[in-house]
Amino acid sequence: MTTGNPSAGVPGADGTQGVGCPQDVDGPLRIVRLANFVAPASGGLRTALRELGRGYRAAGHEPVLIVPGERESDRETGQGRVITLPGPLLPGTGGYRVLTDKRRIAALLEELAPDRLEVSDRTTLRWTGRWARRARVPAVMVSHETADGVLRTWGLPEGAARRTADALNARTAHTYARVVCTTEFAEREFARIGARNVVRAPLGVDLTQRHPSLHDPALRARHARGTETLLVTCTRLSVEKRPGTALDALEALLRRGRRAVLVVAGDGPLRPRLEQRARERGLPVVFLGHVLDRMLLGVLQASADVCLAPGPAETFGLAALEAMACGTPVVASTSSALPEVIGSAGAVAGDRGESFADAVELLLGRPETERRAAARARAECFGWEAAVTAFLDAHEAPRTAAREGEREDTVPVRPVPAVPGGPR
Repeated sequence: MTTGNPSAGVPGADGTQGVGCPQDVDGPLRIVRLANFVAPASGGLRTALRELGRGYRAAGHEPVLIVPGERESDRETGQGRVITLPGPLLPGTGGYRVLTDKRRIAALLEELAPDRLEVSDRTTLRWTGRWARRARVPAVMVSHETADGVLRTWGLPEGAARRTADALNARTAHTYARVVCTTEFAEREFARIGARNVVRAPLGVDLTQRHPSLHDPALRARHARGTETLLVTCTRLSVEKRPGTALDALEALLRRGRRAVLVVAGDGPLRPRLEQRARERGLPVVFLGHVLDRMLLGVLQASADVCLAPGPAETFGLAALEAMACGTPVVASTSSALPEVIGSAGAVAGDRGESFADAVELLLGRPETERRAAARARAECFGWEAAVTAFLDAHEAPRTAAREGEREDTVPVRPVPAVPGGPR
């Protein structure tokens, strides 16, 4: 892993020079962020975008987020300016939308005149790296998932998934000045192709809003009776997240004679199938759907005995980290980055229900006060302040921007510029 020489440009996978980041900037920067696959029910990505935006703003910078939505909007928020452009729904994804109008996006980028570009989509928005090179705007791509991991979860054989991922990652590393990976796990697929412009920047957790004191006996009693074990999984119900593994684990525990229930917080295209399976097998599962009330979600996480994180392609796992901040230990897929995040405070398991059940039993075999204290202590290693600092370093942006007045070229909040002939 290297940051290269920012003033000369960061070498990509093929040794060519990207657009460098100047080292002598001490004033506020306009950091324009682009993200696809963001829905009202999005979890980790929406949280990361919000917290990083707040952090950039607190550091004196001007964050602008562009995301897809049902209709156009432009507003100032706690995370900075948020621009929503109309984007079509992706069939079968449970509400994901994408930005597809390249001319509209390019016109908006020209109008915004960013000092930095940050892109959270390695597929449909990768073309923005080429725009940034032409505009000489230092740009970073944030790797929120492993390409080969996602391809495998969608059924591609391991060899084919690896070859396809290597080709995609080589183009990404060449196009962007930097690739930001949140864990060493996420970085491996870029190290494999020899990319030399990868930097590490972990995500974080709100250690105030997520705390063991949120434990609520009344909420716990609503879901689990007496000595029943309360399991929770907070995840999008889609193929790449493998939520069915949580039901497999519950079924295995019940066969062993352990009285347990599972609460599923999350929504997605697999929900009807999972609900049908729970009914047919008589499994004690409660499907809450997407929990909009983040405080309620924190209370649920703090009141559970164990959190299950079965996604094999996770490169960080914000929901799992939030559970740990609440004092609830996590069982995570050994195929994901979470073993690196949870450390010895949790347990890892193979991608099978029986293996997850074994890990649950292992955690429950530890004294409750010990396992909950260990979970909280590990989460305290991942505050958002450190995450924001690492991302600003990736941008070569000052951690605290000197403000001597407003920028002369500040863009009015409205209207969003239109492209002639484009949709409004």
